[in-house]
Amino acid sequence: MRNIEKRNTQTGPDDAGINSLLTAARLEERRGRADVMAARLEKLAVFITRGELSGTEAAELLRLEATIIINEAQELH
Repeated sequence: MRNIEKRNTQTGPDDAGINSLLTAARLEERRGRADVMAARLEKLAVFITRGELSGTEAAELLRLEATIIINEAQELH
């Protein structure tokens, strides 16, 4: 692969353009994760109310969902 040109990009505090792009990307990612969590919580709330779960059953469902979220987070790292 001789035709690949490698460039080293130096960034510093005066690189506001790159920093603002990174900040915007991070903010967009956080918004996306918040949307996913809100949808999951809404789904759980609907399941709890339609199933008329008791407090203990609802708590167990939340614990199960927390375990699923933790496992998904560990898969990302």
